[in-house]
Amino acid sequence: MARPRTPLLSRERIVGAALALVDAEGLDALSTRRLATELSVSGPSLYNHFATKDDLLDAVVDYVMGEVDLAMFTAGTDWRTALRDWARSYRAALAAHPHIVPVLAQGPGRRPNALRLADAVFGHLVAAGWPRGQATRIGALMRYFVTGSALGSFAAGFPEDARLYTDDYPHLSEAHRLAEHRRTVDEGAFALGLEALLDGLDLRFAALER
Repeated sequence: MARPRTPLLSRERIVGAALALVDAEGLDALSTRRLATELSVSGPSLYNHFATKDDLLDAVVDYVMGEVDLAMFTAGTDWRTALRDWARSYRAALAAHPHIVPVLAQGPGRRPNALRLADAVFGHLVAAGWPRGQATRIGALMRYFVTGSALGSFAAGFPEDARLYTDDYPHLSEAHRLAEHRRTVDEGAFALGLEALLDGLDLRFAALER
């Protein structure tokens, strides 16, 4: 029997194509019709694997969550170092797929990798001595910080026209140069904020009654 020209569909192949489409053109580009065209299949064949577009999007988001390293939570790493390393890996995953961030910010839902991530962070903090309530809030705080930093570029938000700032915004006289240093500014801001956040948590941890 001759082999089919098009490889058989699988959840993995559909998710990979959907993620590539979202990465290239944004969430609005994702539709079953467009995805079927990209995969050279009929639209209804996608429903054998995903009942709705939302189910597919959940799988795409969860795939991205699977790219986040969680090894630091099982390696005997202290809680501060573990949070730092995890936050960096988390941000790297979001930076690679920025169009996914708005969906991800809604919470883990029923996504296995997202729930595994939340479980690892919470479990590690509790095991380190954080009260359960504070561990929950720290997990939320870290997610707010990382997803917020991945939503957009601070540096790229300033127009490059130097004349804009001359008269009315005297303290922004160099703002037109920020876009040239986008990566340095944005990554530096994330690193600074992360260390400041961890410094604050260190003070709270030291004050805990244990």
